Amino acid sequence: MGTNSVENIKQGLSRREALALTRLASQNRTIITINDIQEAVDAPYDDAKKIANNLVHKKWLDRLKSGTYLIVPLAAGETGEYTEHEFVIASHLADPMYISYWTALNYHGLTEQVPMTVFAATTDQMPDREIHGVSYKFVTLTTAKFFGYDSVAIDAQQVNVASVEKTLVDCADHPEHCGGIGELAKGVAAADLDQPTLTEYLQRLGNGAAIKRIVYLADLLDVELAQRDELVAAFTSGYSKLDPTRGDEGRYASDYRLLVNVPEDEITAVVGGGL
Repeated sequence: MGTNSVENIKQGLSRREALALTRLASQNRTIITINDIQEAVDAPYDDAKKIANNLVHKKWLDRLKSGTYLIVPLAAGETGEYTEHEFVIASHLADPMYISYWTALNYHGLTEQVPMTVFAATTDQMPDREIHGVSYKFVTLTTAKFFGYDSVAIDAQQVNVASVEKTLVDCADHPEHCGGIGELAKGVAAADLDQPTLTEYLQRLGNGAAIKRIVYLADLLDVELAQRDELVAAFTSGYSKLDPTRGDEGRYASDYRLLVNVPEDEITAVVGGGL
């Protein structure tokens, strides 16, 4: 950080507030905790908390959640209008977590839609949040369903993102978090799948409805499933809705044990006009 930048930071700040910012910024930190401030200025926790509150008031920090803050850099100007990448912010709002559902469909290039909400999976109960005009939705999963993600570099930070196969499996598990069955269909049609991984993840998920949705859509869209017979054998006996966001009107497809409550031509039209 240059001399001018340091001097700009010092204006209107106490010595310890300026020291905390300059030391943390020199480490290229963008999201920090009270403990980080405590270490930066060698202060007791209560003093570090007071420093953090003062820096929030002076618009040098933006509170993401209790004890976690976003550093607003000088480049943001006097208004402090700045935000870190949404995935990085999400990774600091919940732990553990991974990006999935509609957000991951877009990340993997499986939909042209850009969701206005960042969807992520976690094993904790997390409230929905809005930060800098971006909505964050955390879907609580059991520990058994929390798998199938990779650590990827986002703005020089590591963030967990669902693999292509787990993205589709999660969307089949909860179509309401991916924009509905049409968005899942686009993903099934466009994905370059590792077939054994898809089969393993569907079986490991333990949701018969998700398996039925994937098999039905693959058949409808002429997508080959290498282990189709194995997946069909895992169908549950009851009828599941193809799209749980829709009503009960439709036809019962006995081959799939599904209530097909979305017209086939609607699905194929969405896929054909999508990617």
